[in-house]
Amino acid sequence: MSRINTTFDKLKQQQRKALIPFITAGDPSQQLTVPLMHELVKVGADVLELGVPFSDPMADGPVIQRASERALKNGMSLRGVLGMVAEFRKQDAATPVVLMGYGNPIEAMGWEVFAQRCAEVGVDGVLTVDFPPEESHEAFEHLQRHNIAPIFLLAPTTNEARIEQVAKLARGYVYYVSLKGVTGAGNLDLSAIEEKIPQLRKHIQLPIGVGFGIRDAATAMAVSKLCDGVVVGSRIVQEIENSTEQNVVANVGKLVKELRQAIDQ
Repeated sequence: MSRINTTFDKLKQQQRKALIPFITAGDPSQQLTVPLMHELVKVGADVLELGVPFSDPMADGPVIQRASERALKNGMSLRGVLGMVAEFRKQDAATPVVLMGYGNPIEAMGWEVFAQRCAEVGVDGVLTVDFPPEESHEAFEHLQRHNIAPIFLLAPTTNEARIEQVAKLARGYVYYVSLKGVTGAGNLDLSAIEEKIPQLRKHIQLPIGVGFGIRDAATAMAVSKLCDGVVVGSRIVQEIENSTEQNVVANVGKLVKELRQAIDQ
């Protein structure tokens, strides 16, 4: 059984919800990414989403765009991100790590090489923002061969046919984008999430994580009541941006600990 499945099964037994924080690899520096990953786990993260920086991140709002720019300036690459996961695994063999990014860097490496390397370093899932299910068959085959979960996004505008298609291909969990727009956008409508989740559950047996627009502990707590996991990205990346290299690990830890406590209430 995969780390993702084991984690969600354990949480279900404990009647708890997953906290899934996102950070961009290489931001604020290559040296601080692995310490940040360990701190996230220490304060209560269940699954880590590690962003692979890309020059044209179309689904990301300005906060994560700037993080990608900083990481690329710091010399971050897909190979570098995989190396960070390998480093993280020297101390943590249990926490699931999901790579989140775009297709171009993976295409450049080649899906077979990428999937094999993911398996070697201990990546558990891959979410490729710009790969819809119709375009994912080759990628899916390579990931499946190496027991890497392909994770898909669903949105408020996703129709029934697309939900069914994702239900057949997805593994690990499904990421529901809670609003129309980019990461970190405002105007989160809890009633709209509450309305959509039952439609997803008619087709999807996997856990459902909800993200985009969750900016504080109160919202995280409210969203956690509607789904299986809460994904928080822009708010954490903003904390990284506003911190110094000396206090960034402590500041991020404090924020994520507050989110954890709110979700557990």
